[in-house]
Amino acid sequence: MLNENREIFANFKQIHDRYSLEQDNLQSLFNAKGAKIIEIVREYENRLCANTERGMYNKYSANLAEKFQVEVRSHFPMIDHIGLKSSGINSRKSDFAIKKITLY
Repeated sequence: MLNENREIFANFKQIHDRYSLEQDNLQSLFNAKGAKIIEIVREYENRLCANTERGMYNKYSANLAEKFQVEVRSHFPMIDHIGLKSSGINSRKSDFAIKKITLY
């Protein structure tokens, strides 16, 4: 996966490393560039697990997918932050609040 898409992942790695230092400023860029990365990761996960889901090893497919995701996270720890919305100055504040309960 990394070898076949070397240039895309190299560009994303630079943005990923910058994003880990300054998340608020780079969220929209990280989301835009990360969308393609998520597509590639899902495609390769489907390739990896498609054959095991149909065969006699179907109960191991979920474990294989989880191991693949752990390996992806070892290279890109912030990958789960793709798609988050940034709460900047212009964002509207929510009116939702939970009241504090006092226990005696």
